[in-house]
Amino acid sequence: MVRPLLLVGQPLLAPLLPVLRADYDVLTLWDGPDAAALARVDALVWAGEFPLGAALVDAMPRLGLIACFTVGYDGVDLDLAHARGIAVAHAGAANADDVADHAIGLMIAHRRWIVGGDRHLRAGQWTIEAKTRTRSMGGARLGIVGMGAIGIAIAERAEAMKMRIGWWGPRDKPGLAWPRTESLAALARESDILAVAARADETNRGMINAAILDALGPDGLLVNVARGQLVDEVALVAALKAGRLGGAALDVFDPEPTDPARWADVPNVVLTPHTGGATQEAVARMLGMLRANLAAHFEGAPLPAPVA
Repeated sequence: MVRPLLLVGQPLLAPLLPVLRADYDVLTLWDGPDAAALARVDALVWAGEFPLGAALVDAMPRLGLIACFTVGYDGVDLDLAHARGIAVAHAGAANADDVADHAIGLMIAHRRWIVGGDRHLRAGQWTIEAKTRTRSMGGARLGIVGMGAIGIAIAERAEAMKMRIGWWGPRDKPGLAWPRTESLAALARESDILAVAARADETNRGMINAAILDALGPDGLLVNVARGQLVDEVALVAALKAGRLGGAALDVFDPEPTDPARWADVPNVVLTPHTGGATQEAVARMLGMLRANLAAHFEGAPLPAPVA
């Protein structure tokens, strides 16, 4: 029996190879398969944040499925895939809870000065006279940009911490318990903390711009656990250096990995290297969803996590 042929797109997905090879024949893009090999590929396993060019898609005339190992799929041209009759799947909400945990952790780390306090203590700057006051989480106004699975999970956690929650997205969701603000700018003005949890595409690149940062203001905190491209980083750095924005806590950047020199002299930031959804448990769930999507496709069954 001829086994389906997969192409795995990025070296960071190499740990998946032993599992995938148990059920499929597998090629890797980084090994440079020739045109004849690409012409036999049935499904592509892809890390969804990486751009997928039309030339590669066109080189695989048998391609029937783009299976994103990741929850995000912003690097995939959905219009192109649909035009070619190619199904697209992703990991669903496999890491939503972990990303939400990380978002809350970033808020606490910045607002309660946990990272700064650690550095302060280690530098020998803790004295009886130098007592730093931080800000409570309870009662803080949290604005969430994007109310998908991650945004909802953030809101649920924030509610348990007695924060006041509002949100904004391009479409209303009447079933939600929290009020939708009329605009992103209004949400920023009404928030102490603005948490970005929206899905990224080319229509919302740089949506957190200088005007939104100014609306959030010198006491406001920006948290981004979505995609770096949603924030105008040049405007963000300028606002932080000028004191027009109180602080930022970031897990995602544009591009990635970010240049550490960019942040060397930027005040009031807490930074993590895109680890929000990268827990052992979430990765196991993502692998399970990838296998389920592949199996369903080759069995002719509905995909468990199709991209709408």
